[in-house]
Amino acid sequence: MKRISQIISSIFTPLLVPTYAMILASFLSMLVVLPSKVLWTTIAITFVLTCVIPFAGIIGLYKSGVVNDPGLNSRSERSIPYILIILCYLGCGYFLFRAGAPQWLTLFFAGGAIAAFVNIIVNLKWKISAHSAATGGLAAMMFRLAASHQAVCDLNVWLSVTVVLVGLVMTARVYLQCHTLMQVLAGALNGFVCVWFCTMIHLPQ
Repeated sequence: MKRISQIISSIFTPLLVPTYAMILASFLSMLVVLPSKVLWTTIAITFVLTCVIPFAGIIGLYKSGVVNDPGLNSRSERSIPYILIILCYLGCGYFLFRAGAPQWLTLFFAGGAIAAFVNIIVNLKWKISAHSAATGGLAAMMFRLAASHQAVCDLNVWLSVTVVLVGLVMTARVYLQCHTLMQVLAGALNGFVCVWFCTMIHLPQ
């Protein structure tokens, strides 16, 4: 069980969830009508902006001694890496905005940045799960996709899978003793609420 929990935590790290969200958005929404080259290029750019760059930054902080654990399991060491992640999320959202992406997709990344900022504030006093926040935000995007009638297929199965995924990630984090039950619940709620309400905003065209 420990090995399975570690695999789940690694696959659904907050640095990879935005890329998964971009893949789902590309092939479950109206975006699927775009040329596949455009979609996969956008997915690749999302991966670089929200995974490769933050990961390189975190490793750099680890090598320089700013953080002692590249997994950021220490609450006191999360602020600087989280600020880097926020900037990367916002950068990706801005890229999508300039590229003419749907507002709900652009605002998904803004919601993720807000959730990460909330994590920074909460972590000053109490540890909150970033893994749960990321998957909670992913779930919110899927529910927003369904609510806005932008999906090109029946999302019932996808929504069910996403909810189960959130539960699996929360369970894995608790099993690994990285967080308590309340910490993963708070994280999931934070991610879901920030993305859900942020994607309700209507930006001027």
